[in-house]
Amino acid sequence: QVQLAESGGGLVQAGGSLRVSCAASGRTFSSNFMGWFRQAPGKEREFVAAIRWSVTYYADSVKGRFTIPSDNAKNTVYLQMNSLKPEDTAVYYCAASPRLRAGVFEAASYDYWGQGTQVTVSS
Repeated sequence: QVQLAESGGGLVQAGGSLRVSCAASGRTFSSNFMGWFRQAPGKEREFVAAIRWSVTYYADSVKGRFTIPSDNAKNTVYLQMNSLKPEDTAVYYCAASPRLRAGVFEAASYDYWGQGTQVTVSS
């Protein structure tokens, strides 16, 4: 079992930066695929970024603006968001899985989810 807790969401102006955190407990952290997804009102949950063993994956929409650093000593993965746009507004969810049943970009691949944290980007 893995328990995930997000924090750090909030309101930021377009062009600004924000970092959200995901603290994990339970199963060995470093061996998991750790991902970030987001869901805007009226839209499906979409992949943002993922990491495993220092290998990172990014959605095209955030590539070059977002990074997914991790601190294994703290069992924490972050989503550093720069050059934020109003279209980045969503609830951001942390996800984890020891193995992927499908692609790294697919929500169905992940077994464990956090409760989500709201990120709002004003224009």
